[in-house]
This record gives sequence, C-alpha cells and structure tokens, in this order.
Amino acid sequence: MRVAVTGATGTIGSEVVRALQERGDSVVALSRDPDRARERLGPDVDARPWADPKSEPAPADALAGCDGVVNLLGEPVDQRWSEAAKREIRDSRVLGTRNLVEGLRAADPRPRVLVSQSASGWYGPHGDEPVDESAPAATDDFLAGVVVDWEHESRMAEDLGVRVTTTRTGVVLAEGGGALAKMLPPFRMGVGGPVAGGHQYVPWVHVDDVAGAMLFALDTAGASGPINIAAPEPVTNRELSKALGRVLHRPAVMPVPGFALRLLYGEMA
Repeated sequence: MRVAVTGATGTIGSEVVRALQERGDSVVALSRDPDRARERLGPDVDARPWADPKSEPAPADALAGCDGVVNLLGEPVDQRWSEAAKREIRDSRVLGTRNLVEGLRAADPRPRVLVSQSASGWYGPHGDEPVDESAPAATDDFLAGVVVDWEHESRMAEDLGVRVTTTRTGVVLAEGGGALAKMLPPFRMGVGGPVAGGHQYVPWVHVDDVAGAMLFALDTAGASGPINIAAPEPVTNRELSKALGRVLHRPAVMPVPGFALRLLYGEMA
C-alpha cells in the first residue's frame, strides 16, 4: 500500500510510519517541515509540504494515488488550557481535518480509506461504568466538544466515497513520549504517587497497539465509524502509579492533591 500520514513526526505518527514500513508499505508524510520529517522518519519517507493545515487544503498531488490516509493532526492536549491553547487544540484538529478532506476532494485518483484520529475524551468521565462506541458524547466537557466536531469533519470524507474510521484512542503510553513523558520524571525522583485520590480510571493503551489498530482499520473493509483503542480493562490512577513505581523500583506513595494540578494545568486537570 501507499499511505499518506499527517502528524507523522509525533509519538503515534512515527510508530505508525515504522509499522507501515516494516510490512513493506510506502509512506507519504504531509508536514509543515518536510526536511525535519525526513530527518526524523528517514530518507525512505516521501515527505511533502503542507504549510498551514488550518488555513489551506492538503496538497491533492501528494494524496493522489495513495491507497489510504492516516490523519494524526492535533496540538498536544497535555498542557495548561489557556484560552489560546484551547483554541489551538480545537482548530488544529477541526480545521486541519476539514482541509484534509478538501485535499481528498481534489485528489485523483482518491484514497479509498481515511483512518482519522479521535479520542476517548468523546465519552467524558464515567467512573466504573463501561462504555462502548454507541455511547453518546459528553455534553459539558471541552474535550468532548472538540472530539465531536473533529469526528464530524472526518465523516465528511464519506460523501466522497471514502471509507472513514475514527479511532477513539485512550491514554497512550510510549517510551519518550505520550502520557509517560510527563508521568515518569517525578517517579524517577522518588516523589511519584496517585493523583487527586487516585480513583479516576485511565483508559491506557501502548503505542504499539495504537499503530496496530490503525493498520487494522486501514486494511479491513468492514471497519468504519468509531473504534475504541484502549486496553481491555482500564486501571485506576492509583493502580497505574503503583505499576510505574514497581517497574522503576521507586516509591509511589506521594499523593498529588487535586488543587496542585489545577494550579499547574487549570481546566485540563
């Protein structure tokens, strides 16, 4: 297959590119900085410029002839949610995906499938209540609102005859990136522990499994609509903290109060 990837240099994107190349697929990386993309991903990747995904359509000539597209556009969510940050979190996903679909509209021949990143944030907090893809979106949550609009823009490609799968990914664990990049430093210093009581559930998933699920969605004709990508059983924050402490041979008993997180991250906490 020939697969175009947006967000190819990110934690998930670089793993998806690696998995595609390992099985012999060719990769087109749409990037604001093609030179950096080639440096990060290797010379075998066909890096093409897409200067401003929020304001211009994706380059149709880069998409034409591809069998599929994996869309991983998006400003990182794990930061303090200032109004400017919230706007960028939303616009990078919603406008970027809208402009990707515009590029697909002009591409000839057009890719047959779009696997577009989404997030388990669709559901909002549910405690220990199980949810599946049929559950409605949360109505009073910023991230859920972003995900609803994001998936809507992805589904617009269906009007072009493109099969669309939206991957509602949980909390991604990866060496050197994802959630672990922020979680590990305090544990390594011996001051890690459960957050705000540690009772909240974490729908975790390893980045290798995310990449595998996305390749499954690319390959499987019957895969369309939303797909949850998370471990079969979520864990509580307390359980995850204990596991990190055990792996790192560090204590995991220093609780982090909720108010401290709110001071640091604001609404994102």
